[in-house]
Amino acid sequence: MKKLKKIKIRVNGKIKIIIDKLTLYQLLNDLNIPITKVAIELNKEIVNKKKLKKMKLKNKDIIEIVHFIGGG
Repeated sequence: MKKLKKIKIRVNGKIKIIIDKLTLYQLLNDLNIPITKVAIELNKEIVNKKKLKKMKLKNKDIIEIVHFIGGG
């Protein structure tokens, strides 16, 4: 059985260890984050949500996820 390589990323300031080659879409899905209600930044650049499924995470990536909150 092949051993999966692990990498370290930072999500909203917290270190997270994930399997290598995980996509940003898979990470958000694993974290139960509704994609339509957040803005995502990867290494200080805003992410186009249409590209989430193709964006593979790398060691030391920094992800910031901002939730939209309604109100008045």
